[in-house]
Amino acid sequence: MTRRLLAASLLICLASPAFAWGRLGHRLVADLASDALGPAARQEVDRLLAGEKEPTLAGIASWADELRGSDPVLGRRSAPWHYVGIHSEDCEYDAATDCAGGDCVVGAIEAQTAILADRSQPVEARRDALKFVVHFIGDIHQPLHANNRDDKGGNVVQVRLPTKSGGDRGTNLHSAWDSGIIELRDLDEAGYLAHLRALPLALPAQGPALPPAAAEWAGQSCRITQRPGLYPPGTRLDAAYVSAWTPLIDEQLRRAGAHLGRVLDAALTR
Repeated sequence: MTRRLLAASLLICLASPAFAWGRLGHRLVADLASDALGPAARQEVDRLLAGEKEPTLAGIASWADELRGSDPVLGRRSAPWHYVGIHSEDCEYDAATDCAGGDCVVGAIEAQTAILADRSQPVEARRDALKFVVHFIGDIHQPLHANNRDDKGGNVVQVRLPTKSGGDRGTNLHSAWDSGIIELRDLDEAGYLAHLRALPLALPAQGPALPPAAAEWAGQSCRITQRPGLYPPGTRLDAAYVSAWTPLIDEQLRRAGAHLGRVLDAALTR
């Protein structure tokens, strides 16, 4: 383990949880997942979410990010579950070094999916597990939630991002990927969802849906962060940067929705 990678692990673990995709991005992932559910899984979603303010997958997609305000104890306990600091320079996930005690997004997806699929668990536990799984499978597909750099997932990389008015604004690389670039599309949820649904979906040959392939998804996200140009050479994310990386963000949203739908359909119909 290099000194740089050790520093990456410590800094990421000490960081407060960073949001991924923002509210719109998480809703889009959940909407796409809903498309993949069969009748039995849909019925179980309806049963588990009965009584929620918006009893849909999209309606609870940002619940895990909102816990810091609504349930500080659970918010603090689940804070490390939103991301993973990978120690390997080639982005190979190792549970022992990258996810001690299961406290990372990979471990959380695995643990919460197991609770969701267990019909002997109380309804309340399965409801929370559903909310966590919907959110964390979105998180793990945001590349900067699974990188191997000492920059808190891009949170300390200060950049300037174009605005719709033609100017620019200060932000950080993580926030730009979470929501800033998505917002520049100037699409509402219905319009963006229609766009994503129309994209071709290229996925590798699928193995079993359960347990979820969270470690594989983390490695893929980490390798995306290593692509030339994702970390800009300067501090300005110009129109060319936005144009170059928007298709990749759309692809990750589409992929997250497909993976989430497949996992939920399997977990809810066991």
